[in-house]
Amino acid sequence: MTFLYSDEDLYAAVMQRRKYLAVFLSVTAAALAGVVTFLVLYAGLPYRDPNGPWMIAVTCIITALYIIFSFPFMGICFKRCNSYCRMLRFISVGLKENFSAPFVGIEDWIVRDGVDVNVASFEVKNIKREEKMLRQIYVDGEKEFPPFQEGDTVRLVSQGNLLLAYEILGSSAAEADIGPNS
Repeated sequence: MTFLYSDEDLYAAVMQRRKYLAVFLSVTAAALAGVVTFLVLYAGLPYRDPNGPWMIAVTCIITALYIIFSFPFMGICFKRCNSYCRMLRFISVGLKENFSAPFVGIEDWIVRDGVDVNVASFEVKNIKREEKMLRQIYVDGEKEFPPFQEGDTVRLVSQGNLLLAYEILGSSAAEADIGPNS
């Protein structure tokens, strides 16, 4: 059985999250220090000093640059990293499901819980009705897609439709080549 995740994956994601937080907190501290410095200097100026408007302008520029930095950084970089960490933490505590099914195909990328995933379709049998249904299993976009071929029977371990481990049991194409007369 091939496992997609290990303890090192969670550790690397948490360390990357900490680096993003350290960058954000250091930029926040620097912006706050700059704003406080210019406010104190402005408060110490005499009434109608010609340097007053410049200090207000620099304070506004520092604040604007901080806001321009904060929203994309925290909204894109940190949010995506935080979602990935959350997904990896849920893997260790969630219920795992084992099943075997034939692989049907690959669908487009989607974003699930803030994480980019590939969608792999598997054909499963409906318990109540005797019909075939497609089940979508999400494969982490950070990992290499497993070498599934259409028609391969695959044993899967998933948690919340996220692929954790797989084993390719056999290929229906290979069985068709052998045939019953061999």
